This record gives sequence, C-alpha cells and structure tokens, in this order.
Amino acid sequence: MLGRSIIVVAGIVAAMPAWAGELKPEEAKRFIAGKYFSYTCFEGTTGAGRINADGSVVGTIQVRGSGPARLIALPTGTIQVRADSICASLRGMLFQPCFNVYQTDAKSFRGSIAGLGFAYCDFTRRNPKLEVSATHPAHARPLIDWDTLRTSVEE
Repeated sequence: MLGRSIIVVAGIVAAMPAWAGELKPEEAKRFIAGKYFSYTCFEGTTGAGRINADGSVVGTIQVRGSGPARLIALPTGTIQVRADSICASLRGMLFQPCFNVYQTDAKSFRGSIAGLGFAYCDFTRRNPKLEVSATHPAHARPLIDWDTLRTSVEE
C-alpha cells in the first residue's frame, strides 16, 4: 500500500509542471492561442477575449471594473512570440512590454509584465457558447415559460 502511495505522489509531482509554473513562449502560445478567456487585472480592469495565433486580439475591456465594457480589436502581430519572450507591439508606445506567463491550473494563467510582477492579470478559459449573459434587457422574454410548462405537466 505504501508503495502505491509513493508511486501516486511521484506521478502527481511529475505532472505538476504541466499544470502549474512558468510557460516558455511556445508553450504559452499553445495554451492560449485561439481560446476564449475572461480576465481580471490587479487594478480592477476586467474583460474577456481571444488572442489568435497570428497575434491579433479581439475582446472586451472594462477599465478598472467600472463604466461600460468596450470592444477592442488589435491587428495581426500585436502579440509577438519570440524565442525567449512574448511581447506586445502597439503603435505609439515608447517601448514594447514583454510578459511572463504562469499557468495556474488546467484552464487558467497569470500574465504579468516582465520585471513588474505586481502588474498582472489572471485569465480563466471560458466557453462563450455555454455561457448565458446575466445582463439582458428587461423586456426580454425567457426561452421557456416554466409556470406554463409546470401547469401543463400537472394537468
């Protein structure tokens, strides 16, 4: 029994780098590109979106978590995966910020600005096809009228 426990623990420890830890640029690209993530940043900014394999970005942003959510679309090549880093190229910026990417679990990662660990965003993979918006117009009708359905089933 003790032998099995040791093997299980060794297997878990061996698998941990695949679930948690800093990702190299190509690993980060495979983990992130083309998938939909929601995010929350250290200063309150929130949103959701997708970084495509071509480096373009499409999504929403709500600065500091207040005000309206705004749509964003950044062109091909905005996010650049290099041999030793992942950086952003934005017109008008005086420098190109680079990022550290830490996988926190099978569906999440933390991205921080290299050299500024306090400046980070936490990202969690979502499936937008399965999620229903919590905010909807007051005049919207539900897809199913549960009271009518319940009444017809009881009769």
